[in-house]
Amino acid sequence: MRRSRCPASGTGYHASMKEGLFSQGMLASATQEALITHPTGQFALLLGCLSVVFWAQGRPIIGRVFKILPAILFCYFVPTALTAFRVLPEESALYRWVKDFVLPASLILLTISLDVPAILRLGPRALVVFVAGAVGVVVGGPLSLAIWQHKLPDDAWKALTYLAGTWIGGSANGVAVQESYGVASAVISPLIVVDIAVANVWMAFLIYLAGRRERVDRWLKADSSMIAVLQHEMQEYQDSVTRPTSTKDLLFVVTLGFGSAWMCHVAAEWLMTLPAISAMKAYLGSFAWKVILVTTLGVGLSFTRVRSLEGAGASKMGTVLLYMLVACIGAEASFRRMADSGWYLAVGATWMLIHGVIIFGVGRLVRAPIFFIAVGSQANIGGAASAPIVASAFNPVLASVGVLLAILGYVLGTYGGIICVQLCRMISD
Repeated sequence: MRRSRCPASGTGYHASMKEGLFSQGMLASATQEALITHPTGQFALLLGCLSVVFWAQGRPIIGRVFKILPAILFCYFVPTALTAFRVLPEESALYRWVKDFVLPASLILLTISLDVPAILRLGPRALVVFVAGAVGVVVGGPLSLAIWQHKLPDDAWKALTYLAGTWIGGSANGVAVQESYGVASAVISPLIVVDIAVANVWMAFLIYLAGRRERVDRWLKADSSMIAVLQHEMQEYQDSVTRPTSTKDLLFVVTLGFGSAWMCHVAAEWLMTLPAISAMKAYLGSFAWKVILVTTLGVGLSFTRVRSLEGAGASKMGTVLLYMLVACIGAEASFRRMADSGWYLAVGATWMLIHGVIIFGVGRLVRAPIFFIAVGSQANIGGAASAPIVASAFNPVLASVGVLLAILGYVLGTYGGIICVQLCRMISD
C-alpha cells in the first residue's frame, strides 16, 4: 500500500536527518513556491499562529467569536489559509517530522496521566456509556459508508481513516490511524471539514442538554446524586497533583516525551524486520506499531511514579504538541480538496447519528445521568480539547472528568479506529 509523502522510513529520510531537522537539505521541492521555505521559519510561524489564536480567545471582544467557533477550527484553517496564499508549502519535512515524533511524544504525555482508579470511581455506568460511545463510532463508520457508498469514490474508506481515529479520542488518534494506512493528508482534507462541522454541531447539542439536565435525567430515569460525590472527589484530585513546575520537571517531561517517541520508533522499525510482523505491514505498518507501542508504554507508566509529572504539566505540554500537530495538518490541507466534501458530510452526519442512538440507548438502559452520556460522548468525539468544555457546562469543577475520559479515549482511539477502518474496507470490497 502506498505510503504518504516523505515516508518516515527509508534511506533518504534517515540521510536527511544527518544534516539536521532544520537544514535546507531537507526541503521538499514543493517549498520552492512558498514564501517561507525553511522549516525553522515554518515552525516559528505555526507556533505564532497558535499563540495568536489562544491570545485572541482570551480577549473580551474578539473572544466572543470563540463562543461560536472553537479555537481548534482556527488552529486548522489559519495554516490552511497561509498555504492557500503560498506563505507556507503544502509539503515540508517539518510536517513529516511532527507526525513521526511530535505525535508520539504528545500521546505518551497525555496517557501517563491516565488515572485508572479515578476512572473506576466514576462507576461502571460512566465507563459503560463511554465504551458504548466508542462502539457507536466503530459501528457507525462502516454502516454510514454502506448507506452512502454509491455516492462516493471506490476508495472512500481511505478518507474515513481520519474520522475513525479522531472520533475516538482526538486529532492525534485520527492522524495515527490515517498514517497507519498510508493515507496522504490531501485525501482527508474534505473530512477535516466534516469533522469540524458535524462534531461542533454535536457538541452544541450536548451543551444544550446540559442546561436541561433535570428534564433529561427524568427521561433517562437516572439518579444524579453521584454527581455531587464526583465533584468532591475531583476537587481533591486536582489539589493533590498540582504543584509549581520546576526546570527539572520540564526537562523530565520533554525527555520522556521525545525519548519515548524515539525508542518506540526504533522498536517499531525492528518489529518490521520480523517475518510475522512484516507479513501484516499492509494493515499495520511501522508507524502504526510505533503509535501502539508508545500508547501502551504511556498506560504502563501511568501505574508508576512517573504519573506524578502530570502535576508539573505533562498533559499541558502534550496538549501544546498536539496543537502543533493540528497546525501542521491544516498547513498540509488544501481548500481545493475541501470543495469535495459534499457527500462526506452526509456520511459524517449519519455516522454521528448512529453514535448518538447507541450511546443514548445504552445510557437509558443503564439509567446513566445525562452528565455521563454527554461527557462520555464528547470525550470520544472531541477528545481532551473539548470534553472539559461539555463537563464544565454542568459544573466547572467537573472539567477534569472530561479530561480523564478523553485520556481513556487516547488509549482506545488507535485500536478502535483501526478496527473501524478494517470494517470500512470490508464494506468497500
